[in-house]
Amino acid sequence: MEKTSRPAKLSSSHGTLEKTRLQALYVDGKAVDIFWDLKSAKFNGGTEPKSEYYVAVVCDEEVVLLLGDLKKDAYRKTGYRPALTDPTLVSKKEHIFGKKKFSTKAKFYERGRLHEIAIECKNRAGSISNGNSLNGVEPELEIRVDGHLVVHVKHLQWKFRGNESIHINKLRIEVYWDVHDWLFSPGLRHALFIFKPVLPSSTSLSPLSRSSSSSPPFSSLSSTPLSSQTSLGSVEGLNASGSSEFCLFLYAWKVE
Repeated sequence: MEKTSRPAKLSSSHGTLEKTRLQALYVDGKAVDIFWDLKSAKFNGGTEPKSEYYVAVVCDEEVVLLLGDLKKDAYRKTGYRPALTDPTLVSKKEHIFGKKKFSTKAKFYERGRLHEIAIECKNRAGSISNGNSLNGVEPELEIRVDGHLVVHVKHLQWKFRGNESIHINKLRIEVYWDVHDWLFSPGLRHALFIFKPVLPSSTSLSPLSRSSSSSPPFSSLSSTPLSSQTSLGSVEGLNASGSSEFCLFLYAWKVE
């Protein structure tokens, strides 16, 4: 990817951003223009705008991606028509910061509802003599979704990388974690958590449950369908084939 020398024009006066345009990014040889208006955006205490804004991506004289609620303003001010096909959310990356607890709200698939995700690294008192402790403590990892404990990893110093299957609203989600740097690297460091939806099982499941993982190692994110005969009507946000290429990447930065 390359871009022209024309820079984006931002203004930090009064804590606002001017209406502006970033011109001539090139992707696969095609020019891509980005327009936005964030000057009146409402953030509601979060890091992402919630209302009164738009961000528009234009390619081949079409608005191929449009974020925000000011859609009419975006089409009028860019002067381009909507694309004939809707964009598909492929992945989302988010950075969160904390000491022991990390929390965020996210969707596991494009048209799903927001879920509260809480991650906590706990230190249990341990005995150095039993060989299972790290500097006299036994670290544990807990992951909760909407207040429910879905992943609990004991002896984290031996299981700092791994994966486990959970089920939320009949949708199977593979959860991968890599917390090596939390435990063994000094200074500011992050752990990586990946949430990847896969095809649901035809077996009736409770809205939020756990199951044993038979998924591939952390380095591989490919998934195998659990059933070729399953009804997808009750699972929001999946396409007719039941496939999902979406991944949620959470980078949890541990600060002292």
